[in-house]
Amino acid sequence: MAPPLARRQLLLGLGASLLAAPFTSLLRTPARADGGKRARRLLVFFSPNGTVHGRWRPTGGEKDFAFPKGSILEPLAARKSDLVVLDGVDFKGFDNHEPGMNGMLTGQGTLTHEGRGASVDQYIASKIGAGTRFPSLELGVQTSAWGGSRQTRMCYSAPDAFVPPEDSPKNAWTRLFGDLGKKPGEVDALLARRKSVLDVVRADLADLRARVGVTEQHKLDDHLDAIRAVEKTLTTPVAASCAAPLAPIDLALQDHKNFPAIGRAQSDLAVLALACGLTNVASIQWTHTVSPTVFSWLGIGDGHHELSHKPDENAKGVADFVAAERWFAEQFLYVLDKLAAIPEPDGSGTLLDTTLVVWAKELGDGRLHDAKSVPFVLAGRAGGALRTGRYLKYTGEPHQRLLVSICQAMGLSNLTFGDPSHGAGPLGGLLG
Repeated sequence: MAPPLARRQLLLGLGASLLAAPFTSLLRTPARADGGKRARRLLVFFSPNGTVHGRWRPTGGEKDFAFPKGSILEPLAARKSDLVVLDGVDFKGFDNHEPGMNGMLTGQGTLTHEGRGASVDQYIASKIGAGTRFPSLELGVQTSAWGGSRQTRMCYSAPDAFVPPEDSPKNAWTRLFGDLGKKPGEVDALLARRKSVLDVVRADLADLRARVGVTEQHKLDDHLDAIRAVEKTLTTPVAASCAAPLAPIDLALQDHKNFPAIGRAQSDLAVLALACGLTNVASIQWTHTVSPTVFSWLGIGDGHHELSHKPDENAKGVADFVAAERWFAEQFLYVLDKLAAIPEPDGSGTLLDTTLVVWAKELGDGRLHDAKSVPFVLAGRAGGALRTGRYLKYTGEPHQRLLVSICQAMGLSNLTFGDPSHGAGPLGGLLG
């Protein structure tokens, strides 16, 4: 048997492995805005490698904008009234693939900033996730072939503390709905086994806490808080009123030809988890920065990252990249249509009316490796917090202010998020 200290270190590692849920309790809590208009849910949708602005930008003004024929966003035309297209929002202080992936949702925050280095989804989950089984739900599509790194992860519970997405629809289904259909005795036994493991981890962490310094105690407190959050997800059965869909079939998760089927299954699970009240914060991460995905189902032979660097004079290469980006726009539209088809139980509209959906990217022009005019599209009326049907053109506004806007649309009152040196407050004119 391992000596006591080694055993405690082993159990600490086990505790860390359980932290698929965010460190929800370590973040400072700003006040929720009293009353007013706010979104009930947040859904983040990510696709990689920037854009070609000339093929992405709408034409026209704030309210009379249009998506040109053949442009990247044209598939969203049917949902124009549900969108806010943001142009001219820059990442300040960092550029390129890896920093963009890391800073896109964190705003390059540190432990001394609002959010303490967490990504905005995890920060929001820590404020609105207390009444749900899963404070947040992270789903991915081929995000992990290169392992976990700043290139492949967008969700963080603290600086460099990844919240990894689940790439397997079958595993996600089991986590969300696996308890449904079990007999009461089987569920009780399963929950008891789960709780017993957590009890051992928690007891050993508490014992270790008494033997270490103050800095290490704070780290262990964060682990304990996270374990409490994990315990809730493991020991609370799914509500019987939420009918489980059919389990997804097994797919080779890294086979490019399965990319569309995996993404469709993850999109369905994300929407259903929101509709069932299993979570109020979800994300769908379509691969990662420098993604090598080959869109073979579109007749394209080059990888997505390679396509993102095709110069204007390579007409076929640019056309293939635009086709791939239009395909992502169609997947975004699919999610919006699914949300719009589900009525709110209280009659206040549809899930799309009461949810904030954010399509995020980690670069502006992928060919330049810069993060200027990073393309963001917001959708859903966020419970009235977002005035949709608009194309807003900014001039180099820091994206930290967009992250503040997202927080405030969710009912929070913080004036900064991430690195505050680039400005405070929400983006002007964005929120209702």
